[in-house]
Amino acid sequence: MREPPQTDEGWYALHDFRRIDWAAWRDAPERERDRAVEEGVEYLDTHEAVADVEDGASAVFAMVGHKADLLIVHLRPTLDALSTAERRFDRTALGAFTEQSTSYVSVTEVSGYVSDAYFAEDEEEVDTGLKRYIEGKLEPSIPEDQYVSFYPMSRKRGEQDNWYDLPFERRREMMEEHGEHGREFGGRVKQIVASSVGLDDWEWGVTLFSEDPTDLKDIVYEMRYDEASARYSEFGPFYVGRRFPPSDLPAFLAGESVPTDEEGEHPHGEGGAQHGGDAHGGDGDAHHGGEAHGDDADDDADADADDDIRGELADLNIYAGKPHGEDVYATVLYSEADADDLFDEVDGLRSNFDHYDTHVKTAVYDALERDRRAVVSIWDTASAADTAAGFLAELPGIVSRAGEESGFGTMGMFYTVKPEHREDFVEKFETVGGLLGEMEGHGETDLMINREDENDMFIASQWRSKEDAMNFFRSDEFSETVSWGRDVLADRPRHVFLA
Repeated sequence: MREPPQTDEGWYALHDFRRIDWAAWRDAPERERDRAVEEGVEYLDTHEAVADVEDGASAVFAMVGHKADLLIVHLRPTLDALSTAERRFDRTALGAFTEQSTSYVSVTEVSGYVSDAYFAEDEEEVDTGLKRYIEGKLEPSIPEDQYVSFYPMSRKRGEQDNWYDLPFERRREMMEEHGEHGREFGGRVKQIVASSVGLDDWEWGVTLFSEDPTDLKDIVYEMRYDEASARYSEFGPFYVGRRFPPSDLPAFLAGESVPTDEEGEHPHGEGGAQHGGDAHGGDGDAHHGGEAHGDDADDDADADADDDIRGELADLNIYAGKPHGEDVYATVLYSEADADDLFDEVDGLRSNFDHYDTHVKTAVYDALERDRRAVVSIWDTASAADTAAGFLAELPGIVSRAGEESGFGTMGMFYTVKPEHREDFVEKFETVGGLLGEMEGHGETDLMINREDENDMFIASQWRSKEDAMNFFRSDEFSETVSWGRDVLADRPRHVFLA
């Protein structure tokens, strides 16, 4: 008998697909339609708020195509809770206008492809980062990305190609390859993979989420060339749709475009850190793997702009290299979350990041003079830094990413101060900050201090335009500050300029 991977199960999932009887809806008296809308919104609001049980998640999607009009996804700790949620919808006035075109029942799962240590008897062998990662897989949030694609799949059990007849290590090898490929879509595609062996007609249900529907197509298309998919997988029907908030149900039933809020604010609320998708890959037989990846064309354009700015600064005898050398890349996001809560979340992500050789450093910095924090993550490659940004963007209280503010942003990173001169450096910043406030085109400047190393700091400034920033760098005050800094800094300051 071949060795099956060990598994651990989490929340149960129900994908409840509904068709609306549009003829009955059009013919119904207005008071009946009003009641159906009212009860439908109340049901969806209640279940998205998880008011029916202690834990879980729910979301509603407008589906495209003939297979279904609505998809309601429920994640709950027990199968009984799913059954209750399903029947409660049937009892609403809106439910009377629908029929269940299909449904899918599954349970979230991690397997022995993830880590031997996790399934070992000695829990001390499992690091905190891996535990957090696995908890996120077993009890996932529903990602906030707008588009969804769901499909079931199974592994082949044919006479020639039989997944279950392969040795465990051979299966693990193919899953690792599959996960590596999936991580190329990190940040663009998130996922929830749940096992349905013994629960439904296929072996897994895969739910993909993205802000761009073409990414949903691309990940499925490209990963079908992996051996695990090309040779050993079979796929069921695909369903695609777009998420909308319960408050948009009247617009949906009126045939209007949903979500109705297209102003850039996300229609599904603030939310916390999302756990759909992952940083490791290869956690189960059906796994796609993955979080964020940057766009090469955009990276090249940004690099050209950075080079132009560095050239101008070099003419002023100002070094403008990347932080801590020329071959590392940083991503910076700002948060207004509670400092301790944010640090705990970052610490968990950092443990996951440490699994990768390209990870250099991730830390939380506090602003000296206001209630604001920055999360800085440094990597050996630009794509890895962008991948990290996909995870970090889901941290609590994130308000912006450095470089995305209006105007021209500059950032002086990693001023490593000699301990005996730390107070001198802070006082100097306060003096220079006063001068900056009087300069034309200056927006705001923060001194950010590493929570784990008070001598590690960076200065983040916001300017109206590149020329305004360059005027400061050309000023006598800046030259004097640079000269003064040579005596108090333990290392040469590195600058990153973000337009």
